[in-house]
Amino acid sequence: MGAKTGKRVTAADVARSLGLSRATVGFVLNGTSGQRISEATKERVLAEAARLGYRPHTAAQALRRGSSKLVLLVVPDWPVEFSVGKCVEEASHALEEAGYSLVTQTRHPAGTARPLWELLDPEVVVGFTPFTPDELTAMRGCGVTRIIPGSMAGSAPPDPLGLQDGPRLQVEHLRGRGHTRLGFAATADPRLAGLVESRLRLAQETAAAAGLPPLVVRHVDDHADAAGEAVHGWLDANVTGVVAYNDESAARVVRAAVRAGHRVPADLAVIGHDDNPYTALFVPSISSIRIDYAGLGRHLAALALREATGRPLPAGEADAAATVVARESTEPGRASRRP
Repeated sequence: MGAKTGKRVTAADVARSLGLSRATVGFVLNGTSGQRISEATKERVLAEAARLGYRPHTAAQALRRGSSKLVLLVVPDWPVEFSVGKCVEEASHALEEAGYSLVTQTRHPAGTARPLWELLDPEVVVGFTPFTPDELTAMRGCGVTRIIPGSMAGSAPPDPLGLQDGPRLQVEHLRGRGHTRLGFAATADPRLAGLVESRLRLAQETAAAAGLPPLVVRHVDDHADAAGEAVHGWLDANVTGVVAYNDESAARVVRAAVRAGHRVPADLAVIGHDDNPYTALFVPSISSIRIDYAGLGRHLAALALREATGRPLPAGEADAAATVVARESTEPGRASRRP
């Protein structure tokens, strides 16, 4: 009936088709315990519901049980790179195992769409980055009380994007390879301006603390030959090692250097950030910073489930420690040049 008319099939439709009371059908479809309903009647109800195309009304069920089983993850207006994608994917799997669904929404600065916390009645709202005071007020005005990060201490994963340790390790790794004049490969994507600024600032602070001159900053993706121009500029400035904002920026630098006939790492060493799988496949392979983004996704899910159900966090803290994965692009004695 639902397929033919386009009208949602309800429990009342199932009851009417079978000649049973709506209460009886409701008890069966909702799995209500403690009711004296024969197995034969249960089977009839379930079979007829399947035949008619009945689907549970999730909003109504949420009202009855006081739980929507929805977790809303609000993501900033970032491109979905490997790090973000892996974190969200793992959080979704972990929540699904606990019977919850993860819904994501991207915050666009100029967007006019209503936020999903006004439309979906989520049990928990999780922000990949902190919410503004206005957003927190708006959520609470909609009845959302479980918000991460909120005012509760320890409600957010520790440094989920490696903002603190990653840039420090990049600079220290190159310095340990004998590089004292460093460059920084930035992206011109305005959506990532805040992250680029944070990583650059920490890289500059690490260099200054080590007695190194300021990093020479170049954008490598604002026009077709930007990476090539950046490589020439760095070499003219006696830069021998490049800290890249992420692995894509690192790949652009390595490609431009090799195409121009320069040796990597003998003429220019490069280290990226995030350890995207393609860094090991690139020629030369690209050194990078590895962070357990899958583990951080599971930690986000655990935080949401603690808010929703009171379930304690798993033993041990989320491990967001950054580590260096050294490959050919920074290894002494390894050099690659385009034939």
